[in-house]
Amino acid sequence: FTEEKLGQAEKTELDAHLENLLSKAECTKLWTEKIMKQTEVLLQPNPNARIEEFVYEKLDRKAPSRMNNPELLGQYMIDAGNEFGPGTAYGNALVKCGETQKRIGTADRELIQTSAINFLTPLRNFIEGDYKTITKERKLLQNKRLDLDAAKTRLKKAKVAEARAASEQEVRITQSEFDRQAEITRLLLEGISSTHAHHLRCLNDFVEAQMTYYAQCYQYMLDLQKQLGSFPSTFLSNNNQSSSTPMQSVCTPSVLASASASLPSVSNSIVTSGISELKSSSGSRKARVLYDYDAANSSELSLLADEVITVYSIPGMDSDWLMGERGNQKGKVPITYLELLN
Repeated sequence: FTEEKLGQAEKTELDAHLENLLSKAECTKLWTEKIMKQTEVLLQPNPNARIEEFVYEKLDRKAPSRMNNPELLGQYMIDAGNEFGPGTAYGNALVKCGETQKRIGTADRELIQTSAINFLTPLRNFIEGDYKTITKERKLLQNKRLDLDAAKTRLKKAKVAEARAASEQEVRITQSEFDRQAEITRLLLEGISSTHAHHLRCLNDFVEAQMTYYAQCYQYMLDLQKQLGSFPSTFLSNNNQSSSTPMQSVCTPSVLASASASLPSVSNSIVTSGISELKSSSGSRKARVLYDYDAANSSELSLLADEVITVYSIPGMDSDWLMGERGNQKGKVPITYLELLN
């Protein structure tokens, strides 16, 4: 090995196919480790908690169950709401927010558990299982190659006929062992393609778990927004500020945060007074759609951002909705997606 590094001995090169397989295996191992570690950071941002879980795992003991951040915030809100009085507007709102935060915390636990089983565990099994086997066989192949090259060197240096015959026999044996080990290593490395296919299925499971989690969180917040929006507007004011702004005008769904640049330029008070006036009258108004909206059922109307539709109110309708018309199509539309036009 030293002579090879110094350029004083010839080296038996592996065939191109085997070299490509080795390169693919190393690349797979490198990126699998990076993805696995960063996924762990995503699911558990607290490094101390990750270290604690790792220690308990190595000790083969179950980590103590602790409240996660959303659950802790939710508990504080509920305790504060009960202290202020659940009969008061603020206390009632705190309790409702706290309950929602706790539900989000439960969903977060389910995401971590599902992702650990369906995504992280298979990746870790590859790093700690399959790749370790590949590394072991690769080292064995390296040793067999060095044995072969050493035998070839001794054959070149052999002067006596008997020595040459013994060296030739040694070369044949070491060549056979090298070829056999190369074949074993090649078969293991060709399994990397099936590993990619397996990890692809695991990735789909991870995406599905995330989709479920974010859908749950969005639904929880929508429900919470409706509950908070049902409070009288006089309880929604901040100290000495005007109380004319309903909750629906300031609590847009978090999923729409990216669309904040397209919020109406008119003030909230103008929008509020316009909607109140529309609901109290039997007339109709033109409204511009702020965001895309997919109808949840046949009673609702799907919307496209920036289109203009006709809206009006009907008796007994939920305060968060208006009736919308576009040509021959009509259906309920959420107020928070609209900007009334003059």
